[in-house]
Amino acid sequence: MKDELVLPANPNIQDYQAYIAKMVKLRGFDKNTIAEEMLLFAEEFGELAKVVRKASGMRTDVTAIHSSAEDELADVFNYLLNIANLLNVDLEVAFRKKEEKNKLRNWS
Repeated sequence: MKDELVLPANPNIQDYQAYIAKMVKLRGFDKNTIAEEMLLFAEEFGELAKVVRKASGMRTDVTAIHSSAEDELADVFNYLLNIANLLNVDLEVAFRKKEEKNKLRNWS
């Protein structure tokens, strides 16, 4: 199983999406619905928010276990990639298209 999950040396977004597609199958997560993935994504995003909150110096529960920003960002990225796969969205293409629209906006 380990050998089936390999990223190229300099992966692009499609490589990450392909990796996640294999990973969810190998680990048995391919039965999740988009709604379930969104809830899991929201949960991970909340954990990332806690990391940012602590890094910003906001008050936190001193007894709570805090993850690292790296771990939580990776979790959010993984769920985002899987949601894109479930919706048949090529994130690289979507990013490029959206960025072209954003370049035309008046940012003030």
